[in-house]
Amino acid sequence: MITVVERNAGRYEVQELEFGMVYSWRPEHVVVECECGARLTLTASATACECGADHKAVVREELSDRRLEDQTLHPWRYAGDREDVGLPF
Repeated sequence: MITVVERNAGRYEVQELEFGMVYSWRPEHVVVECECGARLTLTASATACECGADHKAVVREELSDRRLEDQTLHPWRYAGDREDVGLPF
């Protein structure tokens, strides 16, 4: 029996630098505990355990039908006033 420990939706991590912002995509993932006792972080493209068990069905069920908001998918559109950011003249 596999146990789902945690679910995380896809998101961008935003890092503010001196001359702008860097947006790094973090895909949605599920943290599960396998029958063998291993704790795994699984994504849509990585569904197997070291013991050989494939948890594709569980991952698909947990990650399906998650519609992300526009602000989550495009955070740069909602960054607000950015006049003070950029290269100096």
